[in-house]
Amino acid sequence: MTWEEMVPGSAFRTSARTITESDLMTFIQWGGFNEPLFVDATHAAAGGYTGRLVPGAFVYCIAEGLVLQTNALHGTGLAFLSMELTVKGPTYVGDTLHAIVETLSARPTSKPGRGIVASRVTVRNQHGKDVLVFTPTRMIRGRDFVEVDGAGH
Repeated sequence: MTWEEMVPGSAFRTSARTITESDLMTFIQWGGFNEPLFVDATHAAAGGYTGRLVPGAFVYCIAEGLVLQTNALHGTGLAFLSMELTVKGPTYVGDTLHAIVETLSARPTSKPGRGIVASRVTVRNQHGKDVLVFTPTRMIRGRDFVEVDGAGH
């Protein structure tokens, strides 16, 4: 979708994905999240958690992947500029997540063929509970975008 097609107030839902123990351990090892909260079920239980707790950073990564898998940004995304992120509740191994993407605003940049799109991505679990919300601002190609070659022409 070009930025012009991302109309404020429009929304779509992604597909869903279940978080596995293997997913959690791979992310922890890959990102260095070797915090007892995520690797020691007894430690997490002592904090009041009822399962294998998943880092909010991993929930964000899964949600961003689900958004990209919709192909809504395929070939039009130019830059991820900023975001705010709020963890609304715990996510556990075995939870199935999906995201709702709502366009908040869309405007042209000063350079032709590009726009700035702000959205809200609400991540929900299988119980319909919001577990994470982030608000990415992205630069997106417009209908009149002109590609340049590797030399900048």
